[in-house]
Amino acid sequence: MDISIVILFSYLSGSIPFGLILIKTFQNKDIRKTGSGNIGATNVLRSGNKSLAALTLLLDLLKGYLPVLVTQLYFSEHVQLSCLLAFLGHIFPVWLKFKGGKGVATYLGILFALSIQFALLFIFTWVVVLLIFKYSSLSSMFATLTVFAVNFIKVGVLESIDSNLNSDGEIKLILFIFFILIIFTHRKNISNLKNKTEQKIKI
Repeated sequence: MDISIVILFSYLSGSIPFGLILIKTFQNKDIRKTGSGNIGATNVLRSGNKSLAALTLLLDLLKGYLPVLVTQLYFSEHVQLSCLLAFLGHIFPVWLKFKGGKGVATYLGILFALSIQFALLFIFTWVVVLLIFKYSSLSSMFATLTVFAVNFIKVGVLESIDSNLNSDGEIKLILFIFFILIIFTHRKNISNLKNKTEQKIKI
């Protein structure tokens, strides 16, 4: 019963298409027909409304953070499952025929629930890469890789000192899965980067 609650709550929370709802409510437009067609905060920003983009970012972050937090409190043995289902809810929402966003903000919300340090590392890396290259997609992929790599190295060092010090090792697998999924959701962006047709973010 517990696992069913976690699956449903996490997936349904992650599947709420806030970007689509906000743009439809305040601009009476379909965000899927704007820019890249994505329902996330970056594409909402392309609609010209920075406030709605910021609100989309916050809500997409919370829909990753809250289900994982609740699961940590009441169903701690299913935390990684909650992380995965919240993320999958965003990129494969049942309400939009399983065509959702790229999952970056939701992933960040999950990181905040798992480790504030890793969430801050993600933000720092994302901002630095964005300032240098001006590509949101590249920033997201590189920041996700950085979080996974740092955790992998940290766990390896700790386990070489003491095999009992493996608390961060518990999230090593889920961070690797997220990295693979982020690459998957950005496959079109990777092609655009190779072809030099990727849209830059105006800072």
